[in-house]
Amino acid sequence: MTRLIRAVIHSSALRANLAAVKRFAPGARILAVVKANAYGHGLVPTALALADADAFAVARLEEGMALRSAGVRTPIVLLEGVFNAPQLEEAAHQDFELVVHGPEQVALLADWRGAHRFNVWLKIDSGMNRLGFRPEEFPAAHNALAASAAVAPRMRLLTHLANADALGDPVTTEQIALFERTVTGFTLERSIANSAGILGWPASHTDWVRPGLMLYGVSPLAGRTAADFGLRPAMTLLSTVIATRRVRPGERVGYGGCWTARRATTLAIVAVGYGDGYPRHIANGTPALVNGARASVAGRVSMDMVALDVTDLPTVHVGASVVLWGEGLPAETVAPHADTVPYELLCGVSQRVALELE
Repeated sequence: MTRLIRAVIHSSALRANLAAVKRFAPGARILAVVKANAYGHGLVPTALALADADAFAVARLEEGMALRSAGVRTPIVLLEGVFNAPQLEEAAHQDFELVVHGPEQVALLADWRGAHRFNVWLKIDSGMNRLGFRPEEFPAAHNALAASAAVAPRMRLLTHLANADALGDPVTTEQIALFERTVTGFTLERSIANSAGILGWPASHTDWVRPGLMLYGVSPLAGRTAADFGLRPAMTLLSTVIATRRVRPGERVGYGGCWTARRATTLAIVAVGYGDGYPRHIANGTPALVNGARASVAGRVSMDMVALDVTDLPTVHVGASVVLWGEGLPAETVAPHADTVPYELLCGVSQRVALELE
């Protein structure tokens, strides 16, 4: 190993997590969410590892084009849709499926004069208040799309859950019920469940499920880890000890001196910082694994380095391996120490960190 820091992507874990989705929602087809560079795991290699998915979901046109350029022929859904005529032309050329969530997109399709017919997913806003037609707007939007020569027959319907990560929250039950009331009488395929819906809300499974975070081996549910659901971390962020030093009681460490040694302390200086996507505001005491044993952050994260308190560990030498999150240390364990969610940790890994597929 020549690189000091790297993100190891476990393709076997991606496949195992996809199989777990099928176990949790056996009657549903799978729209695998690979947007945002597959949550930091590498868009193309992740899609290739998830080849058994029924379709892929990306946020934007460029992400879909990258998959097509890599030879991925699986159906691709643009979750944000398209916003102008050139984008619509490109979507036709790439045979992308479109989420339609606003009147401007309905009008764009009405103006289409090409031969291509678009597979459309019509989005209903059941309470997220972000994208989608309100329930009272849905019939008119559906009728306009059904009458459009640009739209292929048998469009699909979807909504997005806002609070599914909180089990027992009545908002999710209300959203599911509102969506079902809105689409009553329409014999069209439906999609409600994100990862939290798949794991915690069986009533949301319907015809299609849309796993994102769980594919990457991270639990979306508060207080539950991936292991609770038989999921495996797909990314292990690995770094290296580049120096060790002793500090005396009362000495401070790092920018701003926000950590003070209460005893004679051994520090391991590790090649990872906010320039790599390890959050600057991560708290003192955040766990990491050094040679498989738990250590803790001591002092503020720098651009390229962080100090770990390894006083209670067997002797640590330069070159020792450090796990920041992943196998043995779930991202959902680390994220609260940075006052964030696992999604941000995974997506925040910077371009200077090499992705290594295994």
